Amino acid sequence: MTVLVFLIVLYVLLSLSMMKLFDKAGVPSWKALVPGLKEVEWCKLVGRNTWYALWLLFPVVNIFIFAGLAIDLSRSFGKHTFWDAFMAVVYAPIPYFLIGRNPAAKYEGPILTRERAFHQEYAAALKANDKAAQRKLDANNPFKKTAGREWAEAIIFAVFAAAFIRMFLIEAFVIPTSSMEGTLKVGDFLFVSKAHYGIRTPMTVLQFPLIHNQMPLLKTESYLKNPSLPYYRLPAIESIDRNEPVVFNFPAGDSVIILPGRTFDVYQWRRIGYDKQAPNMKVVTRPIDKKDHYIKRCVAVAGDSLQIINTQLYINGELATNPTHMQFTYQVGTASGGVNLKKLEELGVSLEDAGPSKEGRFNLDAQQLQKVKAMGADVRVEKISPRPPYPGYVYPNDPKYYGTWTMDDYGPIYIPKAGATVSLTPQSMPFYERIIRDFEHNTLETKNGKYYINGQESASYTFKQDYYWMMGDNRNNSEDSRVWGYVPADHVVGKPLFIWFSTKNGALANGINWNRIFKSANKL
Repeated sequence: MTVLVFLIVLYVLLSLSMMKLFDKAGVPSWKALVPGLKEVEWCKLVGRNTWYALWLLFPVVNIFIFAGLAIDLSRSFGKHTFWDAFMAVVYAPIPYFLIGRNPAAKYEGPILTRERAFHQEYAAALKANDKAAQRKLDANNPFKKTAGREWAEAIIFAVFAAAFIRMFLIEAFVIPTSSMEGTLKVGDFLFVSKAHYGIRTPMTVLQFPLIHNQMPLLKTESYLKNPSLPYYRLPAIESIDRNEPVVFNFPAGDSVIILPGRTFDVYQWRRIGYDKQAPNMKVVTRPIDKKDHYIKRCVAVAGDSLQIINTQLYINGELATNPTHMQFTYQVGTASGGVNLKKLEELGVSLEDAGPSKEGRFNLDAQQLQKVKAMGADVRVEKISPRPPYPGYVYPNDPKYYGTWTMDDYGPIYIPKAGATVSLTPQSMPFYERIIRDFEHNTLETKNGKYYINGQESASYTFKQDYYWMMGDNRNNSEDSRVWGYVPADHVVGKPLFIWFSTKNGALANGINWNRIFKSANKL
């Protein structure tokens, strides 16, 4: 709603400020108040065809069209400086109001028409090899810019365009961890579409362009929390389907402790007990769109029920489709105790997860498992099911009621759907407490065994948005929804499209995975 109010106020102020400009240009000022007609007359005043105004109806594209028209209208009134152009783009009502109240400011005619005429005249002089005419045109060129300004405008436009493309349409991501091995590997560079699941308008207004949340080298946050805009999403091209890889903002990442090796969410930090060992660690709070980016596979959508029995996933009581390259952890050895690491790497087995000691634990998919077993008669392979490091490690992180749940034997659990209502009990509250309080912004209190939401006693709760369940394909080496829970719809960023570059084990020095370049991220 705040975004809509801002845009309405901007449009009204723009229309009012343009009335005097229309009057100066000989156009009835009332036309500046009529939506559609104003834009047509605006195009005429700068020398554009009237159909050009239709571009203003296309989301994202209209930002660039508006910027061009705003600058050209200022130039049509003799305002040619860099700062004139800057102010026209940033907040056009201000410079337009100043032009309108300045008696000396005159409409000089459509700037683009005059530019085209000048360039035609200059081209004719070049064709005729008329040096004198060329020198005269160069000396009296009203559109000439310094080299410094040309560079500045080119750089600003490039950054502006790249930032908007990244913000609204396509963003490049790199796979930093092995949680999606062997589908998406460490060192894969992906293009991710922001439009497929609906373009999410920015919430954080002031931010350093092309930087997500932390400045390189400085290790400081790259944005200001205020002012901010509420969450809003444009209509989606498609809905999120089960088994699709999805990029999203880390839902538990609103309060994080950033260490050189990794980032902990403060909830996990406290559960492990690190807060007692290092009580003065700095906690960084982040808005939704500045939380870390994660990529996992959406295994369950809103309204589903989910359970894992002996590593096998079940959705709504039925056997789920497993990813082709889903991995589990195996102890690999031989009669002599050792294993040929070079041969394993040739089979596509990642050595990163084995750790520096290479103690024989590897994450293998079904194909790799068969190839490893075929390496020799003395090869021994045993599946390992790692135990949680402490009770309550898995979501809902409640050792009292769910302390026996593990990553391989988990659930059942319900995935909340917008409009669905659940009962609030001591057994259900561990699942929904964070949703009610943090994701859906209610106050929540417990008094004498009763629950109070926004001050009202409540025995049930109706969800305001959809939620999703995300899991890594590397099932024994992935911190995912089994650890930190649901992913709200407003945290969804986009859909991975394809791999545009890939380095071996995340380092260019190790070589390039040429066979992965331009592979679809949804068909691996």
